[in-house]
Amino acid sequence: MGTLTLRLPEKLDARLTVLAAQTHQNRSELVRAALEKFLRDQERKQLMDTLVSEAKAAYADESVRREAREIAEDFLPLDNEALDLAEGRKPGDPEPERWWK
Repeated sequence: MGTLTLRLPEKLDARLTVLAAQTHQNRSELVRAALEKFLRDQERKQLMDTLVSEAKAAYADESVRREAREIAEDFLPLDNEALDLAEGRKPGDPEPERWWK
């Protein structure tokens, strides 16, 4: 296991000490857990930023947008059937009255 020496401002150190006492954990355990969460969040953010960037680049291409629309249209009947089943309707039932009129 690696070792890290860290200087903390007095207020942060006091807050860490209080939390350690309240949770019956030592300060190192709390800092390790916080660092683990921070690194996981940063990795997730980097992944999402990359995905968004790639999606924007792909959708700048009209052929990609056209293909996405075609795929969505192919799945629309299945989406509608799944919604009917989820709402308790059977094939052939009349369309329900729209409540948002």
